[in-house]
Amino acid sequence: MVLARAPAPGRVKTRLVPLLGERGATRLQERMTAKTLRTGRAAAFASRWLFASGRLPRPPAGYRLRSQGGGSLGARMHRAFEAVLGSHPAAVLVGTDCPALRRSDLRAAARALARGADAVLAPAEDGGYALIGLRRPEASLFRGVDWGGARVMAQTRLRLRRLGWRWEELRTLWDVDRPQDVARLRRSRLLRGGA
Repeated sequence: MVLARAPAPGRVKTRLVPLLGERGATRLQERMTAKTLRTGRAAAFASRWLFASGRLPRPPAGYRLRSQGGGSLGARMHRAFEAVLGSHPAAVLVGTDCPALRRSDLRAAARALARGADAVLAPAEDGGYALIGLRRPEASLFRGVDWGGARVMAQTRLRLRRLGWRWEELRTLWDVDRPQDVARLRRSRLLRGGA
C-alpha cells in the first residue's frame, strides 16, 4: 500500500517551498510518488493499493486507487490497513517521502510477516519510520503519535511492547523533508534526472 498526496502546488512539500518554489516542490512530489509506485510494482506483490489524498491526474498502472479520507496521518494509515487486511493476510504500507526504499525492502517486510511477525518496520533516520507492515489492524499503534517528530519510532515500539506483539525491524532509511535532504537526494541520484 502506498499513502500519497496528490501533487497540488502549495499543498505538498511545503517545508521545501522556500528552496524549490511551489512548482519545484510539486514536481518533487510527483517524481517521488512515481518512484515509489515503480518500486511497489517491482516488488511483484499480488495486490497493490494507492491511498490518495486529493485528486490524482489518473489512476496509476497496476494499483487499485482509493481515497485516504480525512483525519490525522495515524487515522488515515489505520483506515488503509483496515481496508486491505479484511481480504489479505498481511499488508505493507509506505509513503512517498523515501526514495531510498527498494523493492528488496518491501520483499523483506513481506517475508518477516510471513514468518509470523505481527509487525515489521523500517526505521527512518529522523526518528520516524519509512515502512510499516501488519498482519492485523490495530488503532492504538496510530493514535496519539507525534507524527512528523523525532519520537514516532520510539512511541511505536512502546505501543508494540504494550500489545505484546512480536516485530522485526529492517534497515534504517532516510526521507526527504528538509532542504538538506534535497541536497542528499541530488547527490544520491535516486530520482532519474536529479531533484
